[in-house]
Amino acid sequence: MTLQMASSTHTQPEVWGRNKMPYTEFILLMIIVDDDDSKIWSLYDAGPRNIRCPLIFLPPVSGTADVFFRQILALTGWGYRVIALQYPVYWDHLEFCDGFRKLLDHLQLDKVHLFGASLGGFLAQKFAEYTHKSPRVHSLILCNSFSDTSIFNQTWTANSFWLMPSFMLKKIVLGNFSSGPVDPMMADAIDFMVDRLESLGQSELASRLTLNCQNSYVEPHKIRDIPVTIMDVFDQSALSTEAKEEMYKLYPNARRAHLKTGGNFPYLCRSAEVNLYVQIHLLQFHGTKYAAIDPSMVSAEELEVQKGSLSIGQEEQ
Repeated sequence: MTLQMASSTHTQPEVWGRNKMPYTEFILLMIIVDDDDSKIWSLYDAGPRNIRCPLIFLPPVSGTADVFFRQILALTGWGYRVIALQYPVYWDHLEFCDGFRKLLDHLQLDKVHLFGASLGGFLAQKFAEYTHKSPRVHSLILCNSFSDTSIFNQTWTANSFWLMPSFMLKKIVLGNFSSGPVDPMMADAIDFMVDRLESLGQSELASRLTLNCQNSYVEPHKIRDIPVTIMDVFDQSALSTEAKEEMYKLYPNARRAHLKTGGNFPYLCRSAEVNLYVQIHLLQFHGTKYAAIDPSMVSAEELEVQKGSLSIGQEEQ
């Protein structure tokens, strides 16, 4: 097995729709954990290194590690250790899970919290299932995610994505983006994700669409003891009502974090709400060895105040 790490200075993407982003510099790490040197994990690891159970963000099909820049900025500022990553090219779920396990071993992380958006959420569930005999996942936050790939009605084409040219794959992904009228923040989020989509190569897109659509489902009995928060939106997104209901049935004891609006990318256009829900989810581990936060930086009392403010905001809606 080859282990190799390189680092490069990388800034946040230069264009954020109509709004300029604050200049912040991160270090983009590139890590190889497979025998195949072409399989490179790209990630940002930010926040206090003494935290041994960080929150890891897994992007959707169209996403890269930096789509979670608003979470990195806010959560690290509050004392959390967060890792946002971008997958190498993997063509099946088992291969992905094995590679992700090797990555955690390389980072010397025994257990982690996972935030997965869309495909990222499905892969987070599959990894929790894959490691259920020797658990590596302490909790899950599933944002606009699903538990069964058959909802996309693409299982019969999943094995042919590798043959398709890049422009055709991008057209398939863009077909799930909102096309109707949206507010300026959502429009900016869509523009930003289109820009991220353009940065992906043919093999990256084809492999992600394959993972998104090849016939597979989550086996809930293997991960029933893991704390889960299901985060979704009430407005238009790529996730059908039936898919949402299936998630609720699969995790009857899960906390539900509903956003009135946010579309496919609430972590970009409704980041304040998303970040607050993330804090509320992680609060239950505060003071334990599985805390993702440095206790000296953020108090439980402060989070309780924010939790109360969110409840008041929901009642007003």
